[in-house]
Amino acid sequence: MIRTNPPCALPFWLSLALIPLAVLAARAGGWALVLLPLSAWWLITALDMAFGQSSDNPDPDSGADLFWHRLVTLIWAPIQLPLIFGMIWWATHSTHLNTAEIIALFFGVGVISGTIGMVYAHELMHQRNRGERWLADLLLASVLYSHFRSEHLLVHHPHVGTPRDAVTARYNEGFHRYFWRVLTHCPQSAWRAEAQLLARGGLPAWHIRNPFWRYGALQGAAVVLAFAIGGWAGVALFLWQALVAIWQLELTNYVEHYGLTRKRLDNGRFEPVLPRHSWNANHRASNWLLINLQRHSDHHTKPDRRYPLLQTYAPDEAPQLPFGYPAMTALAMVPPLWRRRMNPRVRAWRRQFYPEISDWAPYNRSKKV
Repeated sequence: MIRTNPPCALPFWLSLALIPLAVLAARAGGWALVLLPLSAWWLITALDMAFGQSSDNPDPDSGADLFWHRLVTLIWAPIQLPLIFGMIWWATHSTHLNTAEIIALFFGVGVISGTIGMVYAHELMHQRNRGERWLADLLLASVLYSHFRSEHLLVHHPHVGTPRDAVTARYNEGFHRYFWRVLTHCPQSAWRAEAQLLARGGLPAWHIRNPFWRYGALQGAAVVLAFAIGGWAGVALFLWQALVAIWQLELTNYVEHYGLTRKRLDNGRFEPVLPRHSWNANHRASNWLLINLQRHSDHHTKPDRRYPLLQTYAPDEAPQLPFGYPAMTALAMVPPLWRRRMNPRVRAWRRQFYPEISDWAPYNRSKKV
């Protein structure tokens, strides 16, 4: 049974350590500005090496009270929103930071809102509780990526590993090409999915039940607030941190399913989603920071399973990454190095799970097989 007392949940509160680093960076400038990206990527990777991996699986049917595990996700929106807008006020009303330092500061803010805020929004949007879904919407609006909820729930989860899912990175596709593709494709895909959902109920796409009304209102309010606090400079800083956050999210999305495709069956449908269709990492520290997002196969098996209960799989069931997501996303920024490390793993995965497929070219091109 999973332990639910505060000390056992405490490692998953690691994200809170980034807040004083952000305050220090804003006050001190200079060298302190590198602390946020260094901590989120390289310090966590070093801690992964120090603490090793964990393959322990809690009992998902234990009925445990997960209050202390859930609480960190519930308080994050009331932390992140004041952080973003407070930093806008600070940057536009103080004089001790130069332009380059302000840009660097908001890069760090984007690292927080992307590495932590996006991951917590992902956890919250999958829950049935309406309050938690609203918190997810607030977090996504703070980085101008509200459509992600519709795209993720209505497109990515049903169609992961197939040509219909833009978020599944294609074999040999570099991150930079992938990033542009998802930025241009996913908002349209999310809109179509919501319109189709309304149409099945006999409602027009522009019906008030379409969540894009809420998305637009929340995002518009965020931009107006940035302008009210810091003028056009405030808007520019808000947009910059949002772009960094989106970049962080899509780096993670790129890693999670790179090159992993579902087999098309004789009836024209694709096989069900299986643990083999996600990359996993059992590294302790990065799973603490990312609240077990790296146990990604089980998340696709049970999307509404809360993060403390997610299961890990052995290599004969699901592919494993050599490092945690922070190190892997850094590697993804250099496509030649990424391909050298990951393409052999994808080819080994194909031989292991699909020895009967000899022609992978249609899957590589993400065309009809």
